[in-house]
Amino acid sequence: MAALKETPRQKMMGILYLVLLGIAATTVTDHVLDAFRNLTISLETSTKNVQTTVDNTFVSFEATKLKNEPERAKPVYERASKVKQYAAELNAYINETKALLTTEGGGTEESTGDVKARADIDISPRLMINKGRAKELRKRIEDTKNKILSMLDAKDKDSKLALNAQDPPKGKGGVQSTWEEDNFGDGIPLTAAITALTKIQADLKNTESEVVKKILGEADKAVINLDRFEAVAVAPSSYILVGQQYKASVFLTASDSKTNPEIIVGGQRLNILDGKGIYTAAATAEGEKRWGGTIRIKQADGTTKEYNLPEQTYTVAKPSATVSPDKMNVFYIGVDNPVSVSAPGFSKDKIRVSLSAGEIKGSNGSYVVNVKQRGDVKVTVSGEVEKGKSTVLGVSTFRVKPIPPPHVKFANKGGGRLSAAAMRSQNRIFAVLEDFDFDAKFNVNHFTMFISKPRADIMKFESNSNAFTPEMQAAMNGITPGSRVTFDFVFATGPDGLKRSLDPIIFTAE
Repeated sequence: MAALKETPRQKMMGILYLVLLGIAATTVTDHVLDAFRNLTISLETSTKNVQTTVDNTFVSFEATKLKNEPERAKPVYERASKVKQYAAELNAYINETKALLTTEGGGTEESTGDVKARADIDISPRLMINKGRAKELRKRIEDTKNKILSMLDAKDKDSKLALNAQDPPKGKGGVQSTWEEDNFGDGIPLTAAITALTKIQADLKNTESEVVKKILGEADKAVINLDRFEAVAVAPSSYILVGQQYKASVFLTASDSKTNPEIIVGGQRLNILDGKGIYTAAATAEGEKRWGGTIRIKQADGTTKEYNLPEQTYTVAKPSATVSPDKMNVFYIGVDNPVSVSAPGFSKDKIRVSLSAGEIKGSNGSYVVNVKQRGDVKVTVSGEVEKGKSTVLGVSTFRVKPIPPPHVKFANKGGGRLSAAAMRSQNRIFAVLEDFDFDAKFNVNHFTMFISKPRADIMKFESNSNAFTPEMQAAMNGITPGSRVTFDFVFATGPDGLKRSLDPIIFTAE
């Protein structure tokens, strides 16, 4: 597979490092040590420049792809961020190792900017070889390299990375040196060991940069990724007459759920969801309707490709008449039942509505039905096709039901515990119809009140309205905590004229 490329400058510094390492193996002079220090400075500068490139790459991606195409860009961005994380973890360990070597070397010499004991050839072997830190570093390099490779596509997983810790070729006489010994072993000056670590950091940063670019670049490879398939049937017309043939094309479509194309119909852009636009049009008149449009999709090279939608047709025609109650699917006795009637293809003044039993009033599509008996009634809708002649457009059947019974209320409650003061402040009961969509009122015709006080005989009172009689009010004024008040034998009449017996309610004074 293709290798990740090094710049000419990166190659030159790698070769220079090897040359200096060879010179250091034979003689260590100030010139050689200065050369290592200069190489370290150059590597650090190069690393900072690459870091700036990496940071700018992320910033640019966040401001464009991640913002404009989050669903497609987010998985790519997360993989690139993992590479950045792996590189940062290894870089932190290398900085820790450099700090340890610098401390052992007496710190930094201000005049040279180099470690004070830069010519020392014992510190690096002792810390890096004898104490196994070089071996640990090599393991971390290989682990980081494998983690970074795992973030690449399968076709790129064999790429050669600048970051590696391979043993050098065999020397004269077939002698094999290890990577650890070659960089940190006997005869390696302390400043050369620090340069070796700096070179590893430079290789690490170059690897991070190239891999991040490759991963983030995947977001541009395919602007259109067909990931959603649907079976579709398209008919030339959605309305046919008796005797005609129905014809439709059936095929499989594919779309990109993560890319929102620009779809224009009638000069207006459609709202896009999951890569698809929904076109809607109000059917305001009968007849055959035609429409078409344009789909524009952005290509990988930044250009826009346009596709013209073939002309589509649909027919708006008059269906059978429909009748629907405005509030529920039944008619109730004794109340006005609002009904809306429509028949597409007929103006409202050409529609006639009749009722099989009861009375229906209204015009222009809005009617009120009044019924008096239980059972079923039929609503017939006719349309005037020409003067003096009409045709039945539809017949609908509705159930007729009585209004449901109300509930007795005292102090706006249906029983339970109530303070004696609250009970003394009331002077009537009510019959309330709850959870009913119509404005139907019930009048209480009669009720009996029983008052039971502690250690006293039960008192009984009757009223022929919903209001307390003077005797009732006087008895209620003597209510004390522990007393029980019962309202029973309650009768009420609703708008349907039916007299109903209602359930009793009981209160205990507190």
